[in-house]
Order: sequence, then structure tokens, then C-alpha cells
Amino acid sequence: GAYWFPRPCMQCDNTPCAKVCPVGATFKREDGIVLVDQERCIGCRYCIAACPYGSRSFNWAEPPHTAAELSQPYSVELNYPHRRGVVEKCIFCPSLAREGKLPGCAAACRMGAIYFGDQVEDVVKNYSGETVSFTGLIREKGGFRFMEELGTEPRVWYLPPRDRLYPAPKG
Repeated sequence: GAYWFPRPCMQCDNTPCAKVCPVGATFKREDGIVLVDQERCIGCRYCIAACPYGSRSFNWAEPPHTAAELSQPYSVELNYPHRRGVVEKCIFCPSLAREGKLPGCAAACRMGAIYFGDQVEDVVKNYSGETVSFTGLIREKGGFRFMEELGTEPRVWYLPPRDRLYPAPKG
């Protein structure tokens, strides 16, 4: 059966994208979030080729801008203003995480299906404010990591659908 399978950046611990970046534009912060510094990115697209998840995109044309976006100085934590000729990806809204808020995707998910948190502290939370143990949630619901066998150590976990008539796809 059909299913919705979001594929953001997997925020890998063993980052193939950062390993191939010739200028260090892709890097992993101490908290594990993988960022792209668009001021350093030379647009070689090696990171796109290295990412087995297809979660990066290249700006072939100048992206549309808002006045509010253009009024802000560039920030690697916001990745805007967006630029032509560079790679972009989901960065899990690190500026919001720094403030203790959910990233935009989790904050907007009215179904409460997207959890975000700290794997080390073993706490995740969703839009509805439900706060649970990460390991408990994964164990109880049968969580899995997409294409885990590649050895990239993805930090995004998926929970199988509830009351599904067909089994979840194999990685």
C-alpha cells in the first residue's frame, strides 16, 4: 500500500557528505547537527553524490526571496538568504533547537507524528507537547533507521505506521 515516507537529512554520525566536501562547507556540529555553510560551498555537488538518502538539493537558479529574508545577515544556522549555485538540505532548524523549540517540521505536524529531541538525554517531544523516552518509544513502537546497513549511523528514526494493513518497507 501507499505510504508517506519523509526523507530529510539523516544527520548521520558517520557523514559521507562531509567526508567528500573539498572545502569543509559541510560539517557536523558538536551536538550532531550536520550543516552546510553556503558561504564556503563551491557548488561541486560531491555531497549530493555521496549522500545515499537523496536528501540534498542544488540551487540551479536564484531562489525566491522575501524582504524579511534579505534583511537578515547570512547565518549558517538558518541557511538564508538562500543562494544560487550552492547545495541545501534540511538542517533541523538548529537556531530553534538552541532555544529549546521544535524544528519547523515537528512544530507544524498537527498529528504529533514527528518527535524531536536529544538521543543522549533520551528525551523526545512532539507538537502536542508529549514528552517521552526516546529508547522507550523506539523499543515500544519498533522504530528503525532507513538504510542503517550502510554504516552511516543515521540519527533519524522512523516508527512504523499504526494499524497498517501492509508491513513497512524494508530499508
